[in-house]
Amino acid sequence: MDRQRRTILQLSAGAPIAALASRLHAAAPAQTAAGQATADATPTAIDGRHDFDFYFGRWQVHNRRLAKRLTGSRDWIEFDATDECRPVLGGLGSVDRYRTDWNGGIEGFALRLYRPQTRQWLVYWASDRDGVLEAPLTGGFQGGVGVFEGLEAHEGAMLPSRATWSRIHADSVHWEQALSPDGGRSWETNWVMQMTRIA
Repeated sequence: MDRQRRTILQLSAGAPIAALASRLHAAAPAQTAAGQATADATPTAIDGRHDFDFYFGRWQVHNRRLAKRLTGSRDWIEFDATDECRPVLGGLGSVDRYRTDWNGGIEGFALRLYRPQTRQWLVYWASDRDGVLEAPLTGGFQGGVGVFEGLEAHEGAMLPSRATWSRIHADSVHWEQALSPDGGRSWETNWVMQMTRIA
């Protein structure tokens, strides 16, 4: 077992993590919403491997999720969760454990990996609902705002997806997710989280 896989298994529990780690080794270069490989991205002048250091610790999460996506719905569902973030791989990555009692209980796992060669982050997500490692979102931070884009499955189609981190303070963080039905010309926000630090 190599060092990366062993580190992930030590810091997070359960068979889904082992499956996630093994799939990372076989992953192809991430695709952006426009279909370009992240290896083609122009690197910035700043090494961003510490971009997510602000999120290490435990957080109370207030969630607002759109009841139905891309239907014009204005019905939001609100619920609380907790999230815990730890560094891995000597600072080149971090893992989250997200838990909520909403809708019968959900446990989610986020893995972020920084690629020094492209100076970009790849953000992966999986949950106990289906055990599927979703395609990563790719991006980085500029001016205190992190934008990460990729493709997400929605009703049989792969649509442009975007996650944005903003309003970053020592004890609070804002995150939101959006989908585009028209190739990135317009976006609908479907999930908003407001995080407040517990520890």
